[in-house]
Amino acid sequence: MKRSFAAAAGSYDGLAALQRKVGLELLERFPLADRSGVWLDVGCGTGFLTNQLAIRTMGEPLIALDIALPMLHACRRNYPNLIARHLCADAENLPFASASIDSIYSNLALQWAQDLPKTLKGFGRVLKGNGQLVFATFGPATLHELKAAWAAVDDFVHVNHFHAADDIRRFLWGAGFESIDVDSSLYRSYYPSVQALMRELKGIGAHNVNHGRNPKPTTKGRLAQMMSEYRRLMTGADIVASYEIIFVQAGLS
Repeated sequence: MKRSFAAAAGSYDGLAALQRKVGLELLERFPLADRSGVWLDVGCGTGFLTNQLAIRTMGEPLIALDIALPMLHACRRNYPNLIARHLCADAENLPFASASIDSIYSNLALQWAQDLPKTLKGFGRVLKGNGQLVFATFGPATLHELKAAWAAVDDFVHVNHFHAADDIRRFLWGAGFESIDVDSSLYRSYYPSVQALMRELKGIGAHNVNHGRNPKPTTKGRLAQMMSEYRRLMTGADIVASYEIIFVQAGLS
């Protein structure tokens, strides 16, 4: 995962329109509370949400965290006047003292956590009393068209499985969070071809982390079969890809 996102740092901004749109909706749905303290952006990528947080927090301490160092370099290049600490670290093992962070925001990063319940418990550990967690993540309906196209070709898992809203709510309760607000929305993106969709997914660092994936490289023949099936499933000229976005706000008592 670290290598995948490091490789995507150079192409990410040109392809991440969905990430920017979701980040803005996240802030619109859950405006920053009128509070002071330390703010943490988990999975900051190239810095779009971090910069939005900096504008809204007006000088409060802000940490931009990402597992891929090239993403942090891109964040610094994109926002040279951003006042924030840049930290290369793993969201699943946050390197902070207990009760040291006031607010955690994360935009389309937590779907890559190998153990989301453990990750959320780690967030609960580092947050102070009355701390808040706000994030957006992919839900199970994401890329269902691509899943259907691959299902017609073979039995391997080619598209990631993502946690449903009810699962996320349960994980948050288990991690000690309260006042949990979970909602989902379906976004649709349009592409001139299946190849354009696949280039975007590769360019933003999306990768298959599931058990059941093909241990061998996909052949050109199978890839062509999938693309043909995807096109057959479409009713219009464009290729449509759906993304279920789950928006979450939770707090500690």
